[in-house]
Amino acid sequence: MVIPWIGFPLAELLKRFEPTGKAKYVAFTTLERPAEMPAQKSRLSTIQWPYREGLRLDEAMHPLTLMAVGLYGKILPNQNGAPLRLVVPWKYGFKSIKSIVKIELTEHQPYTSWSAMAPEEYGFYANVNPQVDHPRWSQAQERRLPSGLLRPNVIPTQMFNGYAQQVAGLYSGMDLRKLY
Repeated sequence: MVIPWIGFPLAELLKRFEPTGKAKYVAFTTLERPAEMPAQKSRLSTIQWPYREGLRLDEAMHPLTLMAVGLYGKILPNQNGAPLRLVVPWKYGFKSIKSIVKIELTEHQPYTSWSAMAPEEYGFYANVNPQVDHPRWSQAQERRLPSGLLRPNVIPTQMFNGYAQQVAGLYSGMDLRKLY
């Protein structure tokens, strides 16, 4: 989906804390409030709460990495991650953690929820790469909204979700099949 986010570059926030040379990663933790969010207390939940995500510091400092506070000209609603959510447009959606309550700069790659639950399916980097299929489905194509059962709006998936020119340099020399 193409969404008109309202927010500011994460780099602006991180620079205020003057990261030292030891900082290599940024770790994010989501809100944990089972009384308000029933899925968090469900026995069927596969996620260990609170939800956690992370980025390398250079990814976090990229100008396309946003802290969103709104969308479509309005304040961010709860279901979209209020009060604050991460938006990393060249990565798969699970990297854009919602309802952030804690941000940490760390020397070591942080624990991330999906990578911990299913490392064979969800790598730390989670860059959109149509050449690397998910173990259970192809990622070569995507369905754009609006789309329907009888008239699906299917297009080829673009490398880095169409942001290759802006972000490919962050991953030069890396094996993007292995480091998915």
